[in-house]
Amino acid sequence: MSHISFSEIKNWNQCAHYHKLTYIDKLKGFEGNLYTAFGSALHTVCEKIIIKDIKDKKSLFQLSFSNEINNLPKTIQENINTKMVSDMRRQGDMLVDLILPQLKKNFEKFEVVSVEEKIYEPIENHDRKFKGFIDLVIKTEDGKYHVIDWKSCSWGWDMKRKSDPMTTYQLTFYKHYFAKKHNIDPKKIETYFALLKRTAKKDNVEVYRVTSGDRKTENALNLLDKVLYNIKRRNYFKNRLSCKRCEFYKTEYCT
Repeated sequence: MSHISFSEIKNWNQCAHYHKLTYIDKLKGFEGNLYTAFGSALHTVCEKIIIKDIKDKKSLFQLSFSNEINNLPKTIQENINTKMVSDMRRQGDMLVDLILPQLKKNFEKFEVVSVEEKIYEPIENHDRKFKGFIDLVIKTEDGKYHVIDWKSCSWGWDMKRKSDPMTTYQLTFYKHYFAKKHNIDPKKIETYFALLKRTAKKDNVEVYRVTSGDRKTENALNLLDKVLYNIKRRNYFKNRLSCKRCEFYKTEYCT
């Protein structure tokens, strides 16, 4: 493969053998569920809202959600909880009205730099490129760039999740390679997760900053170097601590 993405890095870090099964042996791992369908539908609406400030946001969400459900594997569709679908449709309608107002509240005046921007930049000391898609980049009047990644969730993230390295490294990589792509001083780039919360009692759209200084960037790049080093040498060891969360647990592919 000529590139590597953050999801691949994350999967390798979870279990190198799982990485082998899905990326090398091409076995189907996680194929999505109702929650990923909901998140993908919201991503679609976020993109359209930012680009066009569309008026009929709810209809777009409902159509996108239906399409995402229809694209799920048949075995998953057959076991979908219809009440959960109904709840998610209502929750999605609520969220789409809050997205743009919350961005304006957080950043006041800004210009949209890009939506779903593709990152495909060379990785230092390796023959691969880092591949990713940044959900949103905006620029404020102070000359700073703000890299934002949408995340759908239920009630929100606790502080442990918000500070977890393997969660926040996604933005660290995006900042590093966005700066490389455009030759921008990293000090002029800030990164954020925007949480779209289905069941929270308040603050259903929360935009919070994730810092990625020199030390954290160095740690993230060291992890990337470690991942590529072991993939190249086919070191596919198992992480037994991750077995119970794995689709291949107790199957012929992982015994």
